[in-house]
Amino acid sequence: GGANPPPPLAQAVVDSGALDSLVQCLEEFDPGVKESAAWALGYIAGHNAELAATVVEAGAVPLLVLCVQEPELSLKRIAASSLSDIAKHTPEMAQAVVDAGAVAYLAPLITSPDAKLKRQVCAALGQIAKHSVDLAEVVVEAEVFPNILMCLKDVDGFVRKHAATAIREVAKHTPELAQLIVSNGGVAALVDYVNESESNNRLPGIMALGYIAAFSETLATAVIASKGVAPLFAALVEEPEDHIKSASAWSLGQVGRHTPDHAKAVADAGVLTKLVAVGSLAASSEDLKTKCTRALKFIIEKLTDLSALDKTLQERDLPAEVVKFVVQQISKVLPNDPTGRHDFVTSGGLAACQALDASSGTALKEYVDIIKSCYPEEIVQYYSPSYASQLLEKLEVAA
Repeated sequence: GGANPPPPLAQAVVDSGALDSLVQCLEEFDPGVKESAAWALGYIAGHNAELAATVVEAGAVPLLVLCVQEPELSLKRIAASSLSDIAKHTPEMAQAVVDAGAVAYLAPLITSPDAKLKRQVCAALGQIAKHSVDLAEVVVEAEVFPNILMCLKDVDGFVRKHAATAIREVAKHTPELAQLIVSNGGVAALVDYVNESESNNRLPGIMALGYIAAFSETLATAVIASKGVAPLFAALVEEPEDHIKSASAWSLGQVGRHTPDHAKAVADAGVLTKLVAVGSLAASSEDLKTKCTRALKFIIEKLTDLSALDKTLQERDLPAEVVKFVVQQISKVLPNDPTGRHDFVTSGGLAACQALDASSGTALKEYVDIIKSCYPEEIVQYYSPSYASQLLEKLEVAA
């Protein structure tokens, strides 16, 4: 947007009317002249949507698409980069790039042996796909799958990251686009990518898995079946930066939120304990705390595995909000789980429920009462916090 004033140079070039000369340079025979002009146009367009629009209006886009088709590698790279700098701002700018036929010429270049070219091409495809379903479909219809998955294994780190980002920008739009990625083997490739990368490079892979899992049970099952929970959990544990932990927490919530089986797959990986621990750290950002709490809520609301609920209830530092979700879910599961009822007593779960500070008239009190109603009165009393002192009183009376 226009909030940031563009550097005086970029604005001066436009104001002086030099854009037309730059665009004319793209038609010169000399590849070096074309290259300098393409670089300058990308530099101007990169600053904001208004400057990008002036570059489009000057007629640069079709000529940049021609430059992508030239034999010189360095010219191809710079032209792809400039198209990316135009497309990134708004759906209208991306549409201008698409209307000039750019995608048909960019897409085949993702198999180029040149790493620097692949970086620019993957980046440009991502900058087009991110804006809308229609634009993402243009990218997909150019048959970038499954080839772009090979880029996730590229020796060049920037190629890997830009490819992961482009995949994320396609995955986020619709269940159909997410399914297309799954059908091409994309989940296994993303899981490997998250396993093998670190810090900010990991982020697009983490988010792509979350977007895919969010759409449906079937798609979330694909993430679980491709062993996607472990690397998301690893990122939550290992990554020092809060925004990456946040993305991991969010994605784990999307995987676990669909059915009891999904919730159990996530819980069995040790995720709940870690979400509680990370969410209750004083040093965690507000966003991270919120993401952890929300992910816990999504997973716990579907969890019917009583032992996992019990274990979560007895975590240290459990935030009050999460206590409420857990106790509510236990109150739903216990009445239908006779074997679970026995284990819940011996584990200390019933005692933990009764030790909660549940004031009358609160939802929490209501859930605790439902739990207590699953047991005979004498068991409830035996596991109440005041039981020992009541016994002592009886002894004193008897004395």
